[in-house]
Amino acid sequence: MILKLISGMRLLVATHNSGKAVEIAALLDGNYDVVTMAELNLPEPDETESTFCGNALLKARHAAEASGLVALADDSGLSVRALDGAPGIFSARWAGPDKDFSHAMAKVEQRLEEIGLDDRAAWFTSALAVAWPKGPAVVVEGRVDGTLTFPPRGNRGFGYDPVFIPEGHDQTFGEMEPAYKDSISHRARAFALLKDALID
Repeated sequence: MILKLISGMRLLVATHNSGKAVEIAALLDGNYDVVTMAELNLPEPDETESTFCGNALLKARHAAEASGLVALADDSGLSVRALDGAPGIFSARWAGPDKDFSHAMAKVEQRLEEIGLDDRAAWFTSALAVAWPKGPAVVVEGRVDGTLTFPPRGNRGFGYDPVFIPEGHDQTFGEMEPAYKDSISHRARAFALLKDALID
């Protein structure tokens, strides 16, 4: 079996997160017929692994088997050094059942205030997995380091973007032009590795 993503092929992006789907579609440069789990009314599996890579692989395999399509899954999140890497793989869960990330960002700020440390170092991780139905899979991981700022700034991006300033910049991901953010983000770094592995 040749492990390559062929231009024009149908590719299932294993997410119900519209912001993530848009970002992934942009990173794929319009070269694929992209469909999402939400569009196919497929449920997302419980994320039972202990790492970003483990959860990305779990989601990709689930999506590939459920749909019969080659599936691409992302598991990503924010890790805060002063919080021992939390929220980490629980980043989405901190936003609650309504996926309210203003609540999640406030929770990060509250936890930092509770421990009383001035350390605002943080990083975003993105693990990407591509799985073939009843076949192999490839997993890669990208990371971008930065610092947190409160209150949140900017209404672009999604998730924790408005409180995260990547190293070497003075804007949050939430303030940046989406195309520029896409070029420097954790997901962009993971995509570069994925393209090296799977795209000619």
